[in-house]
Amino acid sequence: MVAKLIFETHAHYDDEAFDSDREELLCAMQEAGIETIVNIGANIESCKSTLALSSKYSFVYGALGVHPSDAEELNEETFSWLKQTAMSNSVRRGGKIVAIGEIGLDYYWDKESDVQANQRVWFERQAYLAKELSLPMVVHSRDAAKDTLDMMKAMKAEEIGGIVHCYSYSVEQAKEYLKMGFYFGIGGVITFSNAKKLKEVVEYLPMDTIVLETDCPYLAPVPNRGKRNSSLNLPYVVKEIASLKGLDEEEVIRITRENAKRVYQI
Repeated sequence: MVAKLIFETHAHYDDEAFDSDREELLCAMQEAGIETIVNIGANIESCKSTLALSSKYSFVYGALGVHPSDAEELNEETFSWLKQTAMSNSVRRGGKIVAIGEIGLDYYWDKESDVQANQRVWFERQAYLAKELSLPMVVHSRDAAKDTLDMMKAMKAEEIGGIVHCYSYSVEQAKEYLKMGFYFGIGGVITFSNAKKLKEVVEYLPMDTIVLETDCPYLAPVPNRGKRNSSLNLPYVVKEIASLKGLDEEEVIRITRENAKRVYQI
């Protein structure tokens, strides 16, 4: 199964899981049909690594942001660094940073009310940074459906735009994000036999709102579930979306590529 011109919207190639073969793997991507990759920051260190990767590889772009589970890293000093770095390297200024992310809320790991409150503070600050820089945001939301949606409505997220990464909520919630003009990151989970809710969402979503992602090294699709994930597994995601939508795989690749280029302004 060979992919053609696939746009990978969410990867973490700076992760230590790739330390042994990162260069070999990335150098094989374009020949395998992975045309473009966006590496996503999750903390200050990975933002720096993302800058380095986007500088080294012509087909790698980046997003800078701090994941909610690392929100304790953020203070006025680190936020200032994030702002200045994203601004000076923005694709709108000829650089390769295409988004602020991944940002949002994650209540799965963090149950304490003060920790969750801190996540909300920095989600809002980073979302407004995206707005200030005219960049989209990449939103992470896990076990925080109501708070995420409430905050995005309050922030008028439709004026910012972006991707709801690894979408995992209901069709009803998806309708709300559609009203705000957001895209939906669909990855390996769509191939899982127990992903009934997500399959229903993908069946419902207009094709011009879907983008492909892996979240690698996590969430490898069937038949590689449980193994280290990479963008080379995206054809399995394409195949499942094509089946659910009644489309040719080539059409899914073409549309999701156009969607990704549109949201990331590439």
